[in-house]
Amino acid sequence: MDYPVNASAGAVDVEMNFEGMFRAYFKSLHAYAYTILKDEDEAEEIVQQVFCRLWERRSSLQIVHSIQSYLYRSVYNDCLNALKHHKVRQAHRQYAMAQGEPESRGSAVSYKELQLRLSDALEKLPEQCRTIFQLSRFEDLKYREIADRMGISVKTVENQMGKALRLMRISLADFLPLFLFLFIETKIS
Repeated sequence: MDYPVNASAGAVDVEMNFEGMFRAYFKSLHAYAYTILKDEDEAEEIVQQVFCRLWERRSSLQIVHSIQSYLYRSVYNDCLNALKHHKVRQAHRQYAMAQGEPESRGSAVSYKELQLRLSDALEKLPEQCRTIFQLSRFEDLKYREIADRMGISVKTVENQMGKALRLMRISLADFLPLFLFLFIETKIS
C-alpha cells in the first residue's frame, strides 16, 4: 500500500492520506527503530521525527521509490545518527571524569580558553569553509540543506567540511576531546 506524499488533491485528502500512512507504518517503524536503539522512548521519538519531517516537506519531497522504503531508510539513518551521538557523549563523559570535576576552576578556564581558540581557528578558515562549518555545526543543517542554501554541490559541502574539521583539529589539538564532543558529529544528508 503506497500513499502519495504531495498529492494534488485538497488539503483534507492529503491529511487523511498522511494519517493513514502514519497508522499503517508507525508500529512497524517503531519496532524497527527499537531493534537498533534498544530504547522504547528514543525509538518512538525517532519515528515521530521522521513523520514530522515528511509532513513538513510534503510539498517539495520527491520520493523515487516506495514510501515504505523511504520511511525505513529515514528511520535507519536517524537511528545511526543517534547511536553516533551516544558514542560522542560517552567519550566526553569519560574525558570529563578523567579531567576531574566539571565545576572546578581548571575546567572553567579550559572552556574559556577553548572558546577563544575556537574563535581564532574559525577566523583562520577560508570564508566558504567557515560558512559551511557554521551552518552545519551551529545551525544544525544537513549537507543537502547547506548545498541548496549556498547553491553548491553536496560534494563541495563534504569536501569543505572535511577541510574545516582537519584545520580545526590542528588548531585545537590541545582541546581535542572537548572539541570532539562539541562539534564532531557526522551528519547524513
